Amino acid sequence: GVALTADTKVQRMPSESAAQSLAVALPPSQSRLDANRTAAGVGDIYRHAGISERSQPPGMTVAMVEAGGNKNSALMAKKAPTMPKPQWHPPWKLYRVISGHLGWVRCIAVEPGNQWFVTGSADRTIKIWDLASGKLKLSLTGHISTVRGVIVSARSPYLFSCGEDKQVKCWDLEYNKVIRHYHGHLSAVYGLDLHPTIDVLVTCSRDSTARIWDVRTKASVHTLSGHTNAVATVKCQAAEPQIITGSHDTTIRLWDLVAGKTRVTLTNHKKSVRAVVLHPRHYTFASGSPDNIKQWKFPDGNFIQNLSGHNAIINTLAVNSDGVLVSGADNGTMHLWDWRTGYNFQRVHAAVQPGSLDSESGIFACVFDQSESRLLTAEADKTIKVYKEDDTATEETHPVSWKPEIIKRKRF
Repeated sequence: GVALTADTKVQRMPSESAAQSLAVALPPSQSRLDANRTAAGVGDIYRHAGISERSQPPGMTVAMVEAGGNKNSALMAKKAPTMPKPQWHPPWKLYRVISGHLGWVRCIAVEPGNQWFVTGSADRTIKIWDLASGKLKLSLTGHISTVRGVIVSARSPYLFSCGEDKQVKCWDLEYNKVIRHYHGHLSAVYGLDLHPTIDVLVTCSRDSTARIWDVRTKASVHTLSGHTNAVATVKCQAAEPQIITGSHDTTIRLWDLVAGKTRVTLTNHKKSVRAVVLHPRHYTFASGSPDNIKQWKFPDGNFIQNLSGHNAIINTLAVNSDGVLVSGADNGTMHLWDWRTGYNFQRVHAAVQPGSLDSESGIFACVFDQSESRLLTAEADKTIKVYKEDDTATEETHPVSWKPEIIKRKRF
């Protein structure tokens, strides 16, 4: 926007001779290296501008090769950037449907010993099921509204639950009784998680806060405030920053557990963030929103890539060590992705139970069991569906229909 005068006028496309003369003016020890560097830069400028280069054939670039102190310029063919080929994953198929709840199944968790799993529902009950047979073992009553979150402790025989009745409960599984209540949230509690190494429980609520509780003393250690709308999901990890929240205010916050303060706020999403999942092996995580699924790097929340194509309200995400990411949506669709490349290798839309309306197909939660060989989904047709990998599938029978030009890394 500044008018160029004769003094300030700059040549938009610097010629190579100008670049060489500039290099000659530098100290002799540096001049040869910088001349080569500048020439390569000029080549790039021409190529980006769509002008064929005179000095070197198109598609070639000057590369500096340093060997034993001698700097030689070697010509190397420059490849067009392509997406890496995704790892092949066998497709997943439905092999069991478990009925028993009288309302939407809102949350699901598998216990650390992989013997049973627990579900919470809009019928206000928590049910414990045998993982191998799918048979009901136990029903727990006590919540007076929809149960929105359940988790089983790996450190003690406790089950934690939260619900739309503002209550957070700790159940002793030896007596099947509530032994602790955590009071403090002013509205429905939407999710909870346990810290992997210390006795701390984290909950998130419609009151726009997340709270950190000491499991044993029931004391509220911190109230994490900063979100401007309901906090839909919360996750804990052992490394810093330790707490990750996703909110209806479209932001994700990474919190410092000790200080109780926000370390990073990620504002890339355009719509509510209802799901966050941490990769079990890599120092990365993913967030789900109707606009995109996004992958991020810890500790600062650096953006990695978008996974586009699941155009629905994403309620839940799950990932296993094999790099299979699952996204479950409000319209009953489930997409399976290759974590590394973001390739969508399978789409599933399971039929609703007979007697349910088609509009009642919705996936509220999904989780892999501890062996990662089964995938469990909690659904709006009051059922729990169990998926397994198809053992008969091979790369020949189910090839990856992968087109490098279609899969593009989009800007956030």
